[in-house]
Amino acid sequence: MMLPRPPRFQPAIGQRPASPRERVLAQWRRVNLAPLEIARTLRAKPAAAILPKVLGDLRMDSRQAEAEVVKVWNALLDPTISAHAQPTGIRKGTLFVTVDSNVWLSEIVRYRRKEILDRLQHSFGRALIAKISFRVG
Repeated sequence: MMLPRPPRFQPAIGQRPASPRERVLAQWRRVNLAPLEIARTLRAKPAAAILPKVLGDLRMDSRQAEAEVVKVWNALLDPTISAHAQPTGIRKGTLFVTVDSNVWLSEIVRYRRKEILDRLQHSFGRALIAKISFRVG
């Protein structure tokens, strides 16, 4: 009894001739996936081409500046203020600061707000910090 021969791979008209590897894979799979594999490799892009756009979409530069404000807060301001008030975040140009009591909130808002805002704007620019919002927390 003779076994049937496997179907022979015939490239489509207009295609380049198949390599021996592609012929063997097509016979083994019983389907030619070479055009799909070629199309998939042509769409692949190196990570160096994609990474700047991804980082731009994530706004990593502005987030790094926001983290820097939190780090520099203690060095820029008077230790008595930084002991009672800590920045919690920045959103749309507003720096949010949490103060530990109402007494310190009124002290900072009445007498120190302008000084704090001027120092932070001098260090980070007016674009990053336009105003400060104090909260008791």
